[in-house]
Amino acid sequence: MKIGIIFGTRPEVIKVAPVYMKALEMGLEVRAIATAQHRQMMDMMLKVFNITPDYDMNIMTQNQSLNTVAAKVITYLDEYITKEKFDWIFVQGDTTTAMASAIAAFHRGAKVGHIEAGLRSGDLYDPFPEEMNRQVIDRVAELMFAPTEISAYNLESEGFSKERIKITGNTVVDALNFISEKFDLDKAREKVIDVRDYVLVTLHRRENWGTKMAAILEGIKRFSLEYNIPIVFPVHLNPKVREVVNPILKEYKNAILLEPVDYITFLSLLKGAKIVASDSGGVQEEAPSFSKYVVVCRNTTERPELIQSGFGTLAGTTAESVYKALVNGVSVNLTNLKNPFGDGNAAGKILNAII
Repeated sequence: MKIGIIFGTRPEVIKVAPVYMKALEMGLEVRAIATAQHRQMMDMMLKVFNITPDYDMNIMTQNQSLNTVAAKVITYLDEYITKEKFDWIFVQGDTTTAMASAIAAFHRGAKVGHIEAGLRSGDLYDPFPEEMNRQVIDRVAELMFAPTEISAYNLESEGFSKERIKITGNTVVDALNFISEKFDLDKAREKVIDVRDYVLVTLHRRENWGTKMAAILEGIKRFSLEYNIPIVFPVHLNPKVREVVNPILKEYKNAILLEPVDYITFLSLLKGAKIVASDSGGVQEEAPSFSKYVVVCRNTTERPELIQSGFGTLAGTTAESVYKALVNGVSVNLTNLKNPFGDGNAAGKILNAII
């Protein structure tokens, strides 16, 4: 049995790395296949797990379109599947890399395993294009590895047979356990900032570009001013993000704007935060492992487990709603709450399912 594991972005590497490393540990024949949809950030993450891709498409270009990414991934992966004769292609989550890879595998008769299947926001355009991507992948997947009971229920509600759905937990918990044991996160944070108990901010989603992001930042800034809590913000490289962030926060004395940081540094910042404001799906999953409350700066979330578990709230994208969510969230007691995303043994469950 030969497995190809696909990734192209930083979040994908984080979540497929435990599966790749577990497959090697179990003696399975596995290949790591990079699309490099996000070249720099993907490479930063690979170093953390000491993974060298067996294949690297290196597709990233400046101002690349989603259609260009999809076309290149399908073309390259078609070649690799023909050469290697993979039995399984594993894709993760909801990126264009994952969707295009699933289609290429389906066309060539390789079985598709979908890591982190069944997430739904209910709005095809929010998040865009992720909601469409994850639905397409699930349609062609032989097995869907649902991280939670809610995601499994979503799949069953759409008519998928229970035999195709495996509840495994989320591999991000596996990854965080690995990193926490390997690295000193407190020392990593001290190399970057000298403050603690700040609001950690991450914003990058396409649907928030422009006026929504500006409103979110105004709400965060108001909270910071009134409660004298610093803002720590690793700012995404995308110019559409920076053209909104800089006019609002660059001259604000209580804001620390950082260049994009490696994953170890980011986790160190997460560990030291008092509260988190983010539109990232990954952050929603990572924060409970560090007992942090997340103000989700979006109108929908495909991770309702965060909200239901008490680790966060869906704030919307207005300045007032984000401000109020931060005010309420900063005093929430997270003691004794259970991590809704699993026990850190997802990778083994995924591989045992195909064996």
